[in-house]
Amino acid sequence: MADFLLVFCIISIWIAVFQSIIMMIGAIRFVWRQSQTPLVLPADMEDFPTVTVIVPAHNEELVIAATARHVLHLNYPAHKIQFIVVADNCTDDTAGRLKALKAQPEYWHRDFFIMERTGTGGKSGALNDALKHAAGEWVCIFDADAAPEKNSLLFLVQKAMEEPELYGAVFGRNKARNREQNFLSRCINLELVTMQRVLHTGMWELFKLGTIPGTNFIIKTSLIKEIGGWDEQALTEDTAISFEILSRGQLIALASQAEAYQQEPEQLSVYMKQRERWAKGNYQVVLDNFHHLFRPSSWRIKLHLLYFMASYFWFLVTIVISDLIIMVNVIYWVMALFKPELTSPFHFAGDVYVYLIIAWALMYYLYVLQINLALASDIGQSNIRNFILSCITYFTYAQLFLVISVRASYNMIMDKIMHRESKWYKTQRFD
Repeated sequence: MADFLLVFCIISIWIAVFQSIIMMIGAIRFVWRQSQTPLVLPADMEDFPTVTVIVPAHNEELVIAATARHVLHLNYPAHKIQFIVVADNCTDDTAGRLKALKAQPEYWHRDFFIMERTGTGGKSGALNDALKHAAGEWVCIFDADAAPEKNSLLFLVQKAMEEPELYGAVFGRNKARNREQNFLSRCINLELVTMQRVLHTGMWELFKLGTIPGTNFIIKTSLIKEIGGWDEQALTEDTAISFEILSRGQLIALASQAEAYQQEPEQLSVYMKQRERWAKGNYQVVLDNFHHLFRPSSWRIKLHLLYFMASYFWFLVTIVISDLIIMVNVIYWVMALFKPELTSPFHFAGDVYVYLIIAWALMYYLYVLQINLALASDIGQSNIRNFILSCITYFTYAQLFLVISVRASYNMIMDKIMHRESKWYKTQRFD
């Protein structure tokens, strides 16, 4: 049994290593091609489509005025933007802050609608209610803490106009605006940069496959209405809508120049709640779309599904088993100091154990390499401190993923057994 577990771990780790290498090759190729293409901003945007920008906001008085100001100052024709902010079941002064901003003379001419909503469905419900008023050809979503760079919407729409019949949605990159706050926010920043600049670029470059994030993306208004809006039962409405788009033969394109800053959790308790919601939501999306593996669906849906299954199920089990093997050996080594006759069930001798050590070492090396490859492609992020941080996060921050995943799995199973409703958790903001 011990040898079987070790062989299982070795095979799984090598598959994960191979996947990481493939993604890095794709990311490097993407960055090289991008460097060969000069960035050109259009002189005239009169032929650009109209866009409805929606910002759902639940008790966001700390950040909502700054976000709305960023949207109102986007480099996009003002007469082509319909701006809707949904003050969703707010008990604070979110609506008041927005009304004060709208009352400023510089915004009197803007199509700026403040919707004070009382209803259910969380973020998805707020988006669906705002969608009823959407008049633009495209809908753009920013979270309430977003700080989109001036040209972000321009770059999103530019990408959409490359293949208007094929691209059903376009997403950009999100960056941590509070990454220097503490150790946790710095670790989140490394994760975010790696996801955005290695995984997303690699998947798009090699397979033309993308996933909508929760913010900084556009989607065809006709398409989202055809889908029926956002799933109000989904904890990760962005992942759920991504599968719906792919199932309709549309692609989700990456506009890498479209960047927006967002606020990340600064407290461990807030982070754990946020990530547990994400994990539960993604588990549910995988289960809801599992049937695509056995139906004549698009190969992109199958590949997307297999990636989520590998990340959230297969590789998770492998890492848990690997960590348990290490822990058992450490415990036995300590006990052997007092009782030399004790022996561990896992002996690190022989070829199979050597291969396991090599696989672990290579996985760690690629983990650090991926992060630093991503940092090198982001101006100002490749430095000694981030390199040192990338070396230690595997043993600290990355291990939180195991705790979160196990907790999310347990709670999801208990929700099914006890018929409990999964609640949407809103990430706490900081001033």
